[in-house]
Amino acid sequence: MKIEHIAMYVNDLEGARQFFERYMGAVSNNLYHNPKTGLQSYFLTFDNGARLEIMKKPDMVDAEKSFQRTGYIHIAFSVGSKEKVDLLTEQMREDGYEVISGPRTTGDGYYESCIVAVEGNQIELTV
Repeated sequence: MKIEHIAMYVNDLEGARQFFERYMGAVSNNLYHNPKTGLQSYFLTFDNGARLEIMKKPDMVDAEKSFQRTGYIHIAFSVGSKEKVDLLTEQMREDGYEVISGPRTTGDGYYESCIVAVEGNQIELTV
């Protein structure tokens, strides 16, 4: 069994697509639009075949995103090396994203950094 894809709603569909393309190397399909429901979405595919669906619908509620909550908390991307974690973290910091931890080695052995991006959602970079 494998996870087929993960989905997230966003307000700025094009901005989210561009973020994942620029920093994570995602490749996007063409925009899907359902005129009946107003749903718009992209499937983003990453190097190893993992997919993320980003979606937008009219009249969505944008709840506060506390990092101390139940449910999904971050998306982790393995970038291949400590040096790449360092470089990508610094690039995101320079581009105005908030780095909330790292780069560092965690107690469970991960080398990672955590960045708040894509409408307040947490992105983890790891080896």
